[in-house]
Amino acid sequence: MVTFALQALPDTAAGWLDTARRAEEAGFESLYVADHPGSCAAPFVALAAAAAVTSRIRLGSYVTNAGVREPMLIAVDVATLDVVSDGRAVLGLGAGHTPAEWAAVGRVRPAVRERIDHCIAVAEAATRMLAGAGLERPRPVQEKVPLLIGGGNTRLLRWAAEHADLIGLSGLGRTLDDGHTHEARWRRDQVDAQIELCGDKPVEALVQRFEVTDDAGAAYAAYAKEAEVGEDDLIACPYALIGTLDEIAAKLRDLETRWGITRFAVRRPAVDGVAELLRSH
Repeated sequence: MVTFALQALPDTAAGWLDTARRAEEAGFESLYVADHPGSCAAPFVALAAAAAVTSRIRLGSYVTNAGVREPMLIAVDVATLDVVSDGRAVLGLGAGHTPAEWAAVGRVRPAVRERIDHCIAVAEAATRMLAGAGLERPRPVQEKVPLLIGGGNTRLLRWAAEHADLIGLSGLGRTLDDGHTHEARWRRDQVDAQIELCGDKPVEALVQRFEVTDDAGAAYAAYAKEAEVGEDDLIACPYALIGTLDEIAAKLRDLETRWGITRFAVRRPAVDGVAELLRSH
């Protein structure tokens, strides 16, 4: 069974609460908020507001930058979210990649190895605290808050394959000189390699482009040029879902057959298309 998560950010109070309600009503499994200190909303504040107007949808950061936040503060935020949502919190963590986020807290972004070491240490510490080691109050409602690890680093994926409950893949590789964009790792052999690293753990692909159109060929060709990737690889990879609803549904079946991927995260512009897809398929 294919499931979808929505990654979104609040703009206005009314707009954000409407987004949360619509996502739940449409059948999204989870609502996520990004974590980029200095350039987007605080995820746990936004998620707590969403919890107040929903009852089923899971809520999590996608993903908290482990490099700039203390594990105890992460654990407290997640535990509090689990309480106010009556057991719907997800602990989403990543190593961080944008230099500006470290600069915003008066630090310099560490090298890759240091970031991965630190992310693993934070994940281990936060999960211990949520399990009852050192965090007296609040106590989560869930016996175990699910751990989502997002990233593409080989060592982090190997660790996640053993310890995480869900692995988020975006197909994004090395951070480019602008500090925000990335190399795309969307070739089929690159996806093969990352899926292999994830072992038997469920994988959730972050869809970079979801577009309902009657001319999938033209749309894929345009996006391949924009993303600087091969068109055939783009058509095959899990990070772009383009075409009619029937064509997108067929691609979802192909992705499950090849890579076992049945979970997808999309951004706000895809809400209506995903809602229609879930209704009709």
